[in-house]
Amino acid sequence: TCIPMTALSTRTGTLIGPYHLTAALGAGGMGEVYRARDTRLGRDVAIKVVADRFLSVPDRMARFELEARVLATLNHPHIGAIYGLEESAGVCGLVLELVEGPTLAERLTRGPLSMQEALGVARQIVDALETAHDKGIIHRDLKPANIKITSAGTVKVLDFGLAKVFDGAESGDHGSQT
Repeated sequence: TCIPMTALSTRTGTLIGPYHLTAALGAGGMGEVYRARDTRLGRDVAIKVVADRFLSVPDRMARFELEARVLATLNHPHIGAIYGLEESAGVCGLVLELVEGPTLAERLTRGPLSMQEALGVARQIVDALETAHDKGIIHRDLKPANIKITSAGTVKVLDFGLAKVFDGAESGDHGSQT
């Protein structure tokens, strides 16, 4: 059973399994995301933990676990990867690829994309979504804040927390439409 992160302190220094939280990256509707150091492999990752208010809501916890299973079926260069689902001392977290760079929302605050940039970003997003759709997965929360752009211009679609998975899809048996 997962317990609220506030009970453990979500500040720098908290350890979730082998992952040492080093900085808060942001918060969304389902959870909070932290930069963490993988002490086993010596790399930085992102850890998404369930928001306190959802820990006692079975449907929300099921959605969190579904996000992990959905991401595990999607191995694509334009979709943020999942490395694992960690539970340690009652804290549940998704261990995710740490994608450096601004979100598309942050990038747009500097002004509009050039036509060439916009086409490049759009192509990569469409490529990612096409792969997900081929597996029966619909993102349902696609917005500029859920898209990261690396310094090399690579786009990564993130946050499949509201994804809908259809029965009979290649992604496996995830139950009914969720």
